[in-house]
Amino acid sequence: MPSNEIKNLLLAALPRNAFEALRPDLVHVELESRTPIYLPDDEVEWVYFPSTGMISILQSTADSRGIELATVGKEGALGAIAGFGLNRALTAAVVQMPLTALKISAVRFRKHLTQFASLQEMALKSNEVILAQTQVTAACNALHNVKQRFCRWLLQSWDRSEGDTIPLTQEFLGEMLGVRRTSVTEIASQLQAEGIIRYRRGNIEVVKRRELEKRSCECFHAVRRVEKAIMGIELKP
Repeated sequence: MPSNEIKNLLLAALPRNAFEALRPDLVHVELESRTPIYLPDDEVEWVYFPSTGMISILQSTADSRGIELATVGKEGALGAIAGFGLNRALTAAVVQMPLTALKISAVRFRKHLTQFASLQEMALKSNEVILAQTQVTAACNALHNVKQRFCRWLLQSWDRSEGDTIPLTQEFLGEMLGVRRTSVTEIASQLQAEGIIRYRRGNIEVVKRRELEKRSCECFHAVRRVEKAIMGIELKP
């Protein structure tokens, strides 16, 4: 597993000695959409470093659905804070877009953290990004309309995709945004009529990204600025 083949940006940015220490403990996994990773109060047994796809961190609601608080893709890690002994999940985590990732047991990750300051810094920063996303999302849900949030969500998903097509259903997107499927259908139809997206068979294709940005709220760029400021990482424009 040469380091130049590592798609996760956190792992790729590690000093070589730290990465080589982790390498024997990294396990490749592939997970389908909607695969649950953690439920609230689960023991965090694994730390995930996505290579492709996206994980949603969800707050459960009274009707047993989950509203998205933050997302993790190839720029981040899920569960890294377990390296400091915080090994109970406070929220749910589910695969939102088909995922390939490298994972390491929390026990082994904790051991490596005691040996490398660079790993400690990475774990803390990845958790700070998730917390910052959660704060931005809370403000976004309170202040911005469904269309703006829909566009923000498509943009953040496009960042983590391998192309211009995002695999998802309108029902799933409604759950993530905490709105009815009919609202998502109406907005998707409007954007398709304007030639900004194409929607068919559970896939959304982004046709005019700049136009999508104009219809999004400023929260999309706020999250990207946070990621760059904390991690020094910038995703595709």
